[in-house]
Amino acid sequence: MPHKTVLAALVLAAAWAPAHAETYVIDPNHTQVRFTFSHFGLSNITGLFTGITGSISYDPARPEASRVEATIPVAQVHTGVEKLDQHLRSADFFDVERFPEARFTSTAVKPMGEGRLRVTGELAVRDLRREVVLDVHLNAAKEHPMSKRPAIGFDARTRLRRTELGVGKYAPAVSDELPIEITVEASVPAQAGSGG
Repeated sequence: MPHKTVLAALVLAAAWAPAHAETYVIDPNHTQVRFTFSHFGLSNITGLFTGITGSISYDPARPEASRVEATIPVAQVHTGVEKLDQHLRSADFFDVERFPEARFTSTAVKPMGEGRLRVTGELAVRDLRREVVLDVHLNAAKEHPMSKRPAIGFDARTRLRRTELGVGKYAPAVSDELPIEITVEASVPAQAGSGG
């Protein structure tokens, strides 16, 4: 049963998880930020950002003390259409020559029960900063089967308004408010790993 499967996974994660705060480094090869927008009400296009780096400090005993810092190289935006990607990188949108990175820094973490967290933080895009609230689900906290080091994974969701982040061209004909989906994998670095 799905509910029992989720419950069992959470129990196993809790049993494995270290009893102290651990700092994990984000794996840019297995971390993505996905977005979807309506193109003039005709089609719904999905894109993603890759190459994301940063760190997660997570304490299962005190999740409210956790912290996240992430850097998104906005030039690494992919929609499957090269002309659109080039336009998104231009001064009309992210202006990557002047602002090559977006950054997220958490300011508060609130446990919401059953492996869920509400993470509030500051998102910096171009020269603007806005508060963002992420609804986060802990996928797993376990030994990575390949590296044999402690690893952790999360999925998160939020909604953002482009016009509040300086990338609002063509709004509202092209969606202003975008659903955002994030998946993150992170591991303890080799030199800091315990027993791995």
